[in-house]
Amino acid sequence: MTSERKNLAGLSRGELAAEVVSMGEKPFRSKQLWHWIYHQGETEFDRMTTLAKSLRMALTENYVVKRPLVSNMQTSEDRTRKWLVEFDDNQQAETVFIPEDDRGAVCISSQVGCTLTCTFCRTGTQKLVRNLTAAEIVGQFMLARDSYNEWPTPNDGGRLISNIVMMGMGEPLLNYENVAKALTIIMDSEGIALSKRRITLSTSGIVPVMQRCGEELGVNLAVSLHAVRNDLRDILVPINRKYPISELLDACRAYPGANNARRITFEYVMLRGVNDSDADARELVRLLQGVPAKFNLIPFNAWEGAPYKCSSNTRMGQFAEILNNGGFSAPIRVPRGRDILAACGQLKSASIRKQR
Repeated sequence: MTSERKNLAGLSRGELAAEVVSMGEKPFRSKQLWHWIYHQGETEFDRMTTLAKSLRMALTENYVVKRPLVSNMQTSEDRTRKWLVEFDDNQQAETVFIPEDDRGAVCISSQVGCTLTCTFCRTGTQKLVRNLTAAEIVGQFMLARDSYNEWPTPNDGGRLISNIVMMGMGEPLLNYENVAKALTIIMDSEGIALSKRRITLSTSGIVPVMQRCGEELGVNLAVSLHAVRNDLRDILVPINRKYPISELLDACRAYPGANNARRITFEYVMLRGVNDSDADARELVRLLQGVPAKFNLIPFNAWEGAPYKCSSNTRMGQFAEILNNGGFSAPIRVPRGRDILAACGQLKSASIRKQR
């Protein structure tokens, strides 16, 4: 019965209103449903007590409100939590929660697998299976809230799950329509109500979509840079062959809303003997002049078969010092969840694309 009922989670406001009207109900009922689904986190129509009993019965007969299935959950020794999430077609992706003392970020996937084949990233060894739908993207955030009992949405903003980073499996800007729909739902002030300032979208540099993302969503931007020369970035981040560094940085300079208060984060994975020299650091300082930028230096997180090693602590410290002296903030990220393969660049599922 469930498979024949339509999932209301992941519908936009307009789509939800259309479903309500199709049942012969007044459009305002959709606002009540929206509140129950996204503010209260409710999944059972019977408990949506502001709705008439007849409507609750009709909804139960025709619809569901559901999350993706959690097929496995692991918690790291550092409290990082990872879910292996399974969708209706049995495909899987991974979602991670990275806790801090009084807050934390959910790292959400946008695709099953990835098409970009970045050579330092374990996800890149898994071919793209498919894009995730808006419901599947929103559902990852909602199941994280379920796991930490964070419903209803706190009116005072006080919550453990305080941020979203679109940095999981896949390239968000290659699934822009679904990602934008999901984030619009999440940012809606009458539901989950997460501010755009608490959402960071990470891209490897899909230049034609960056401007649209800034204009329509206004979320924080993170750019996976990882090299200062095109010949090296062509290897590390192969999409560079299509959108080279100069074009990428032009798009960053033009990114709507970017300023010194809302700087673009440039992610830079530290690979021993590959991209971690003093000359590389000095070239980063030169390249990013005029861009409202900060750096996130990422110690390489190993995985079986990886062709790289992490830079030494000394080397990373010297690299960061050059960036700091150049006027940029450049913290070295503390790896989280390495013991459960939940750290940056370690996500992967066993899903494979089905042959037609």
